[in-house]
Amino acid sequence: MAAAADEELARLAALHGVDTSYSPAPDRTVDVPASAVVAALAALGVDAGTPDAVRAALTARERELRERLLPPTVVHWAGDPDGPAALAALPAGTRLTVETEQGELLDTAGGLPLGVHRVTAAAPDGRTGHCHLVVAPDRLPTPATRSYGLLVQLYSLLSRRSWGMGDLGDLAELAGWAGRTAGAGFVQVNPLHAAVPGAPTDPSPYRPSSRRFPDPVHLRVELIDEYAYVEDQERVRALLERAGRLRADVLDKGALIDRDAVWELKREALELVLAVPLGPGRQAAYEAFRAEEGQTLEDHATWYALAETHGSDWHRWPAGLRDPRSAETARARAALADRVDFHARLAWLTDGQLRAAQRAALEAGMSVGIIHDLAVGVHPQGADAWAQQDHFAAGMSVGAPPDAFNALGQDWGLPPWRPDRLAASGHAPYRRLLRALFRYTGALRIDHVMGLFRLWWVPQGSPPTEGTYVRHDAEAMLALLALEAFRAGAVVIGEDLGTVEPGVRETLQRRGVLGTSVLWFERAWEGDGRPLPPEHWRADCLATATTHDLPPTAARLTGDHVGLRDRLGLLTRSAAEESAEAAADTAEWLALLGSLGLLDSPAAGPPGSDEEAEIQGVHRFLLRTPARLVGVWLPDGVGDRRPQNLPGTWDEYPNWRLPVADAEGRPVTLEELAASPRLRALLDVLRLESGRRGPRPRGRPGGSLT
Repeated sequence: MAAAADEELARLAALHGVDTSYSPAPDRTVDVPASAVVAALAALGVDAGTPDAVRAALTARERELRERLLPPTVVHWAGDPDGPAALAALPAGTRLTVETEQGELLDTAGGLPLGVHRVTAAAPDGRTGHCHLVVAPDRLPTPATRSYGLLVQLYSLLSRRSWGMGDLGDLAELAGWAGRTAGAGFVQVNPLHAAVPGAPTDPSPYRPSSRRFPDPVHLRVELIDEYAYVEDQERVRALLERAGRLRADVLDKGALIDRDAVWELKREALELVLAVPLGPGRQAAYEAFRAEEGQTLEDHATWYALAETHGSDWHRWPAGLRDPRSAETARARAALADRVDFHARLAWLTDGQLRAAQRAALEAGMSVGIIHDLAVGVHPQGADAWAQQDHFAAGMSVGAPPDAFNALGQDWGLPPWRPDRLAASGHAPYRRLLRALFRYTGALRIDHVMGLFRLWWVPQGSPPTEGTYVRHDAEAMLALLALEAFRAGAVVIGEDLGTVEPGVRETLQRRGVLGTSVLWFERAWEGDGRPLPPEHWRADCLATATTHDLPPTAARLTGDHVGLRDRLGLLTRSAAEESAEAAADTAEWLALLGSLGLLDSPAAGPPGSDEEAEIQGVHRFLLRTPARLVGVWLPDGVGDRRPQNLPGTWDEYPNWRLPVADAEGRPVTLEELAASPRLRALLDVLRLESGRRGPRPRGRPGGSLT
């Protein structure tokens, strides 16, 4: 009886995209706890708490699938000569009506333009069905030319004009300098999504309040048109003096970046600036933005207005306000109309400065421009989780199962989207998110891109080891990504590091999504395990020496990263063992670089004894690979040894709060970076040896299925 019940639960789970096992390695399969499967099904609205409930739910689901005419979403790739299988399988005589994305009514699904269309099917037996038909280009855009660029956490990039952390003015300046003087093709930054307000704010840019709207803390206040017309100039001077002290604390006195203090100061300044009436043209532009964003922006701004009164955890608000569609929320929105307008204006202003940064990058000759980062999820207390709560799985958190690097698994504290609700809405929240981001980006990096296929759900109160994978409609997610990227003429980079399900990388590559390759991880794992020669690297990737979650290259060359982890008690073996293994790993790589003639003057001493030459050699190696994009971690250019984030730590290490610094730990301003002989020498290596011949014009393509 138990075996039969387990089989029925497995069948029910499979029909709802819930896995009952996973394979951390090709030769190993791990069964997930039945409790995790039952909890995941419950979050999808399916009762599987008893054998009778499982049987009833299984019967209902099988009947539903048997009787429905169409799945919620159907994909047609433009280059596929055969129509979608779901439409071809309709009973003979079924009548189709299509409402195109442009609002045109057709009686056929043939020859549709690219877009998301609404299909209605009426079968001869009286059944009707509806679906969203995604007509997508076969592949996403690829970079027009091979190029190299800079990777930086924007908050860490302070100029002598920023207010205690890097801002969008600094980003535009960096792009303009790197494009014109160093021949760079892009600048990649951390997620700039809106944060959950309140002190202390979660410093991680990967746990935002909203992925849909950017964070106004990144605004350069002085670049807002209305700033020049603020009447209270005495107060403006006082705010600028406070900004100068915040900046000096970080740059000159060794203080950590204090996002909360920066935002409090900018909020005061923005209250003054936004009190200045908009001119007619600016007012029209703002009203057009607000109309275009519609309910999504109203919800976002309303959440921030309510958070000012009731705190940033909407679960603790008065009961009526926890529902964005309640009468109480409507009354509160009306009563707080001025504050709602304030936060809507901030979204508009930040969007405008993001677009300006991308324009500055392209005008400087960059072939790609700014690469923005899409976090894998949102904070459970934030604006998106409140406004889209019908699309999120209650009681669940996204994470990762145990692997070779983390035997306990991971719980990231991010609520997952419900795949069934996404599909029923035509993936509307996902489409709106992509469309907004592609407005101001030359390329989009998708953190944990494997999440387009499946995510590890951890039930609330359970350890990460007791979770399970829940699957998305990966074809629909990819098709919508291809559609929006194609419309924007933008490149997409998937962060596909770590354990990846078989077939995922191949599918992403086939559709034109670039991967991520980090030097130290590129070894012949299925062969002798030695460093992978450059000619064996994949071409469709962004190749880098490090990332924000890994040690800077100077730290890896010198072994400083082992010492840091030892001081923080993060090692699972002795420091001597860790150091020996790290030194051997580095020596293998340097030996390969030396054999290829990529080190100008190979050091006679141990690894790191001539770190500047070795860092240049590492990047010469990256250029020797066929990678379409080569990224330089900006702190590597001045010998910074500190990671921006040290996974596995919280208060033990100042994650996400460090300015770019030199080899001695002294903060380095944007102006000093631009004048740094060491950084210029590294960029000269890339500029002179990359063979870059200048960017080709990048249009905004359109297309149709004919």
